[in-house]
Amino acid sequence: IPESFQHLNTVVNVLVTSNQRVPADMIFLRTSEKNGSCFLRTDQLDGETDWKLRLPVAGTQRLPTAADLLQVRSYVYAEEPNIDIHHFVGTFTREDSDPPVSESLGIENTLWAGTVCTVVGVVLYTGRELRSVMNTSNPRSKVCAGSRVALVQWTESVGLTLVGRDQSSMQLRTPGDQILNFTILQLFPFTYESKRMGIIVRDESTGEITFYMKGADVVMAGIVQYNDWLDEECGNMAREGLRVLVVAKKCLAEEQYQDFEARYVQAKLSVHDRSLKVATVIESLEMEMELLCLTGVEDQLQADVRPTLETLRNAGIKVWMLTGDKLETATCTAKNAHLVTRNQDIHVFRLVSNRGEAHLELNAFRRKHDCALVISGDSLEVCLKYYEYEFMELACQCPAVVCCRCAPTQKAQIVRLLQERTGKLTCAVGDGGNDVSMIQESDCGVGVEGKEGKQASLAADFSITQFRHLGRLLMVHGRNSYKRSAALSQFVIHRSLCISTMQAVFSSVFYFASVPLYQGFLIIG
Repeated sequence: IPESFQHLNTVVNVLVTSNQRVPADMIFLRTSEKNGSCFLRTDQLDGETDWKLRLPVAGTQRLPTAADLLQVRSYVYAEEPNIDIHHFVGTFTREDSDPPVSESLGIENTLWAGTVCTVVGVVLYTGRELRSVMNTSNPRSKVCAGSRVALVQWTESVGLTLVGRDQSSMQLRTPGDQILNFTILQLFPFTYESKRMGIIVRDESTGEITFYMKGADVVMAGIVQYNDWLDEECGNMAREGLRVLVVAKKCLAEEQYQDFEARYVQAKLSVHDRSLKVATVIESLEMEMELLCLTGVEDQLQADVRPTLETLRNAGIKVWMLTGDKLETATCTAKNAHLVTRNQDIHVFRLVSNRGEAHLELNAFRRKHDCALVISGDSLEVCLKYYEYEFMELACQCPAVVCCRCAPTQKAQIVRLLQERTGKLTCAVGDGGNDVSMIQESDCGVGVEGKEGKQASLAADFSITQFRHLGRLLMVHGRNSYKRSAALSQFVIHRSLCISTMQAVFSSVFYFASVPLYQGFLIIG
């Protein structure tokens, strides 16, 4: 922090100009942008160079001028300082209104020290209480927007174009060149825990309120109305290697929405267990939704993935694929990448939920020879709970293993078990925030810079821009490093042997006097 900012105290309004880094952890009060939002860069916190959306406190953004902030009587409730840069709980209360008006504060209203933007804010934390100071290494999953861009581009290709979008409205153009205007009432962002995201909009022409949601099939299956084709079609698309999302909607009456909004606002104002209370309110709407469609987005392999994996196999390196994709998608990807050859047998481990089922399936797997294993995260958890040794013994004999529907913690657990059970060195390769724990657990972590950001690269020992560079990293640079280390080790051993022998002869000649033959730095060769 520049010297001029080192004496900042809390509850001080600060004006941050263009391309200036925020000097302290602050609450976003006001921006000069007409749409009432700003984008900031968090590269010094999590290494991400893309711009992230932040929203000001609604009550202060509506003030006529920035000078009016000085006339506002208000206070901020903020949680105790902690290291989490991705969550915040607080409230902003104006005391100069009757009755006092409170607004909830979340991560979207914060400006952490070190970020870049143009705003007016009030200081929350300084010095050792800054998130950037307290946060040592707490990376999290970053959701890639590639699928959203692909869907918007596809709808445009069939005649439905997104004309404009801001925080409160959106405009669509139909094939008949008609403009549809929608007001955004609520937005529920994607989280890894929920595996879904939603939005509530009002059609300006009809006044209809609609709740739209999209998410993974495993969670959406229990939210949508009964149907007899969802599972089958999800499986068909997954077998083609597509990443599947389920889209559903629910029409809301005005009274129903008003009731929801009141409960939602109240939950967001809570300072204890806010996330749980907010999730509970949202889940009250997530029932009997109308299934609209499935979307499948192709996740193409990078160039030269197949020859790279072939090189690793020829070098005697066993490759395990740990992914969050569903079973069919993971299997298709493994085949396309030639991790599993076309003529190789694949044993798909059945879904097991208890010890007995796991025992039967392990016995069935034991009778297979030289076949690749595909197992889901749920079944893996059961096997590791009851038959950890037996499962690892069988899995390590397979030419290839694919673990699908894996959580980040499971990826790290698998790496740790491989180290403990085999005694071999492990190298973890990943490109997303959900691979960080696995990369840090391995003996050698390699991060691939890609569309999902740089979190994996920042947490890794080595960073590459393409997966194909892994072959040269291991086969060329890795081998050269091994040879140099071996040569240095041999030199140290021989040098020590020579010095020890000469010292022994010298001591025996001079009646074993405690006099060193080589003095000081001469002994290091």
